[in-house]
Amino acid sequence: MSGRIVVIGVGNSLRGDDGVGPAAVEALRGRVPDGTVLAVSDGEPARMLDLWSGADTVVVLEALRAGSARPGELHTLTAAEATGRTAGTASTHALGLGECLALAEALGQLPPTLVVHAVEVADIELGTGLSEAVRSALPELIDRAAASVRRAYEQNRGA
Repeated sequence: MSGRIVVIGVGNSLRGDDGVGPAAVEALRGRVPDGTVLAVSDGEPARMLDLWSGADTVVVLEALRAGSARPGELHTLTAAEATGRTAGTASTHALGLGECLALAEALGQLPPTLVVHAVEVADIELGTGLSEAVRSALPELIDRAAASVRRAYEQNRGA
């Protein structure tokens, strides 16, 4: 076990609420232990797999547009839950998170622990800035991500 912990904010800050992942990663700077890798990704699968290569724990922060929930609603998902729940959902990425996770699993490149903290979005049109619903959910998203990182470090110390 490497003990490596990676947080990836997936999204595009030029597509409205799709910028929530990158915004959360920026807010985590200084709130997580030194040594935590904080990265932003456009969600392209090869880049995602490269970012989490060798990591024991990966925390993905993502915008989700499943259509059945209300904007600002938060979800915490395992890799298996995220693969099933986000496959085929609306995404501004060429492939969504579900497809990325399915590919990683098929290639044997899923990290031992992967958690997805996602927020339902309202607006992914061109333009900067988060909608009020997503902006209101951002502090809780950041808290959930920081708690996941703390748990990972505690588990690493106990291993």
